[in-house]
Amino acid sequence: MSKLKRTPPPADYPFAYKVPPRRSGNEINGRGRRDFFQPEQVFHNTGRGTGRHELDWAAMDMFFNLTNPWAMFWENLKAVWERRKAAGPVTGEPIAVDDPKAMADRVKAKAREIGIDLVGVAEYRDEDQLAGITFPYKYAICLGHAMDREEALYVPYKRGATEVMRTYRVGNEMANKLAKYVRSLGWQAEAYGIGEDLMQIPQAIRAGLGQLGKHGSVISMEHGSNFRLTCVLTDLPLALDEPVDIGVEDLCATCRRCTTDCPPAAISDSKQWVRGVEKWYVDFDKCIPYFTHTHGCGVCLEVCPWSEPGRGRLLSQKLLAKRTDARVAAAE
Repeated sequence: MSKLKRTPPPADYPFAYKVPPRRSGNEINGRGRRDFFQPEQVFHNTGRGTGRHELDWAAMDMFFNLTNPWAMFWENLKAVWERRKAAGPVTGEPIAVDDPKAMADRVKAKAREIGIDLVGVAEYRDEDQLAGITFPYKYAICLGHAMDREEALYVPYKRGATEVMRTYRVGNEMANKLAKYVRSLGWQAEAYGIGEDLMQIPQAIRAGLGQLGKHGSVISMEHGSNFRLTCVLTDLPLALDEPVDIGVEDLCATCRRCTTDCPPAAISDSKQWVRGVEKWYVDFDKCIPYFTHTHGCGVCLEVCPWSEPGRGRLLSQKLLAKRTDARVAAAE
């Protein structure tokens, strides 16, 4: 029997806030707001901007970290230790870049040599920064790291959660290596792993790694949702990639797999306004307590049809062909 067909734990939690958070996580995230503003730290944060102790959901964040099983804790500890290599001095004078496209190809080739599965380049924008944090860079080299599908299928249990943390740790190591390579070219670069200090999903979408799915995560052609994001920020002149359209919107509009399978019913079948953008959004106040209870959940990522190995390309071709046929029929 498929591991994903096992009955997940119910959305009943062995904990509760003595004093509930002052603000809803959905309010902090800007659900229902049609005006743009920079996002705030809520959960999974480093405290780089707002102090960790000042955050409304700090107690839940601490509970999550303190109750993780040893295997997850160990992977996280190694990732934190790896973080010390994220930045460093450049070596020598900056290499001249007359052709940003050729340089982007060079960096991507190095990324693949390191073992990185997905790579694209996006302009780094202020909208990617959390409120109170500033990054002095122009470009984001967005990276995707595939999870071991067989291990990831054990979500929402400890084994699956450990695979998520292992992938983040390996992703940190690879991002650090790529940042070091860019610094060897004479340009400053800094790697960012779990993405606690910046919004990795919007820039990854702009870099062409995939599209936003109904479950709130990026869906790629090659790996579906079964991958994790890291990035390298730099001033090295690089040609930008373009967003892709693989047909995710077409499927998410009618597919109800993640909405049906989400244990706390946190995924909606309709888009919502979030900080000035109408998009798919996961209910934070429903998702995070369950996420904490199960050490990371991830059911929505693995039940997604795109995540089945080898299915993405055929699924995309079928969806895009169907869209084209509909347009032709409408024009006749």
